[in-house]
Amino acid sequence: MTGLSARERLDLALAKIDNPDGEGARTCLTIYRDAAMAEAQAADARAKAGISLGPMDGVIVSLKDLFDIVGEVTRAGSKALAAEGKIAASDAAIVQRLRAGGAIILAKTNMSEFAFTGIGINPHYGTPANPADRARAPGGSSSGAAVSVADDFCEIAIGSDTGGSVRIPAALCGVTGFKPSRQRVPTDGAFPLSYTLDSIGPLAKTVADCAKADAVMAGDAPWIVEAAPVAGLRFGVAQGLPLQNLDDTVGRRFPEALDRLEKNGVRLSYEKLPQFDGMMQVLSRASILVAEVFSIHRERLAGRGGDIDPIVVGRVSKGADIIAADYVIALRERAALIREMDARLGDLDALVMPTTPTVAPRVDEVGDPKVFMARNALLLRNTTIGNFFDLTAISLPLPRDGGL
Repeated sequence: MTGLSARERLDLALAKIDNPDGEGARTCLTIYRDAAMAEAQAADARAKAGISLGPMDGVIVSLKDLFDIVGEVTRAGSKALAAEGKIAASDAAIVQRLRAGGAIILAKTNMSEFAFTGIGINPHYGTPANPADRARAPGGSSSGAAVSVADDFCEIAIGSDTGGSVRIPAALCGVTGFKPSRQRVPTDGAFPLSYTLDSIGPLAKTVADCAKADAVMAGDAPWIVEAAPVAGLRFGVAQGLPLQNLDDTVGRRFPEALDRLEKNGVRLSYEKLPQFDGMMQVLSRASILVAEVFSIHRERLAGRGGDIDPIVVGRVSKGADIIAADYVIALRERAALIREMDARLGDLDALVMPTTPTVAPRVDEVGDPKVFMARNALLLRNTTIGNFFDLTAISLPLPRDGGL
């Protein structure tokens, strides 16, 4: 849509959202038509006058349903939260920064309830269908964010990532998803899943678009991403855990991607990382995420548990069994493992692994709760590494040839 005005691009996006044969109704839970039109007209007026507010000026953006918008109830994909009716007193910090940078906020997008599954199913508001195969799940928890980008409902979507919630749907829907370190982007005004692990990141069709959204949300000076030669870079291919149980598609295409990197001069090394074993030991004793999400929803489960997705209730409730001492030990052990991993990766430019071990599951396949839990755990396995070790991580789509 290069060369079109902001208003023209907005009209095209709204037409796609409004198409009754599309995924607009399941993807966009709230649409800010009038406000977006006013913002587009203002962006066009600035452009005509030669004024720019930065790299996000006039860019059409969707927001995951867990970001506060002043005067609205923040649902986080939940009818229980919607019924509680708590009104946001101000915009979330990242929304304020995006608005100040001239972004056009078009919609709030669907998500897994409370951001607590990696498959992206929502029994309350429907599930946006995967653009690669509409019979399949989009991935979560930022399900609507990925579909809104892939289906051209917006140009950049903003999601949250606690165990892979930006990168999983990006991978399954064929777009780019970036997770910064935990502390880079403020989480004020984002409904929490885990105080320790939550991070905020963009989804888009290009790395450059993700970079400019990240810079604005982080409060950095804008910068231009330029292509750089890869020859001579040192990429470590993570061995062990991230390569277990790959399905046929990922098992074939990941080595093909490594071969392309090597043919273009990347120096590959195959890295065994004992820190993965340390992570699994910590998680087997006490999940930091589950302890924290239970602290957030304990009273809500008691009062409104019947209004919440039973799978989410089951996962959150496990936090009742985690004792404080184990939680504190897990935090301390994680901090030590982060220091170890930082030192271990010091000689590498990147650590490479499949974002997910499998392609998107079929929606009818995960209707069985046992199958759901097994597929959910597998989808989250590799991306959890980035959150546990507080790494920056990006999911780049592999060539699909029309497939998954």
